[in-house]
Amino acid sequence: MADDLRLGLNLGYWQRNADDATELVQTAERLGYESVWTAEAYGSDAFTPLAWYGARTSRIKLGTSVAQLSARPPVTTAMTAMTLDHLTGGRLLLGVGASGPQVVEGWYGQPFPRPLARTREYVEIMRKVWRREEPVTAPGPHYPLPFPGGLGKPLKLITHPLRNDIPVYLGAEGPKNVTLATEVAQGWLPLFVFPEKIEAMYGEALAGAAPGFDVAAMVNVIVTDDVRAAIDGVKMMLTLYIGGMGAKARNFHADIVGRMGYAEAAERIQALYLAGRRDEAFDAIPDELADGISLVGPIGRIRERLELWRKSPVTNLLVMGPRDEPTLRDIRDLVLG
Repeated sequence: MADDLRLGLNLGYWQRNADDATELVQTAERLGYESVWTAEAYGSDAFTPLAWYGARTSRIKLGTSVAQLSARPPVTTAMTAMTLDHLTGGRLLLGVGASGPQVVEGWYGQPFPRPLARTREYVEIMRKVWRREEPVTAPGPHYPLPFPGGLGKPLKLITHPLRNDIPVYLGAEGPKNVTLATEVAQGWLPLFVFPEKIEAMYGEALAGAAPGFDVAAMVNVIVTDDVRAAIDGVKMMLTLYIGGMGAKARNFHADIVGRMGYAEAAERIQALYLAGRRDEAFDAIPDELADGISLVGPIGRIRERLELWRKSPVTNLLVMGPRDEPTLRDIRDLVLG
């Protein structure tokens, strides 16, 4: 239970030249938001927009939610993180995640074996890079250093990091991945959180978390008098994630919705979406699911529902959706008091 929720702004993917959120990020910084986060899938990368906003701010922390493991070898991510952290005065929060087989195999042309073991190995190598205690070696099997049988030798990072303990967050949806986050990271970035259900779903996985472990939940926030339209907006997002953001045989987003108690609905949504019947897939999403994982409606309704989040293991709300100063201020006042 988090008596004092922290507050961040999640911008998601950068899409086009007109999508420059500099003014919004500066406003969030001025209003006391702790962090701003950017994402990547198979469009824009997470680091470049974050560097852009970091150059135009001075205090707000800068997070990736998440940088995909298969997009870069672990030493490349470590170098990028070290550089951005240095240039922004130690403000980086490095969220990483394994993604899913649809993206890893379809976009990066790589296999998707043993995501937990790969993630653990990846994080261990990054920490070795930042510590600079000795030339970096790793036995593998996923990221052996140096490459076995070749001419390479162990190397050590040339540049001294500003911080050798850059905070790492894991994007994770399965209980085993969440347990891994408590073991190797400073925080967990859940995409879908139903606050009344998170304890039952992940309480055991979070039991070993160290004090200060950050459960930084991404949540859609829509301030409006039209609750129906707001719920429909969340359902539109869920239609894509449950229906199409994953392979038919392995869709982690559909799996998590199933663990929330909507397994039959998730199966039907995915089948309809993949059959091209997207309107029907939208209609198949339960309103209570869309409402449960978001904060939508008039300020009074959001204030009431916010108490559910305060009573949950969530420690940090990364709000998605607000694009203007009045809304950012209203949310700030509700969350931070």
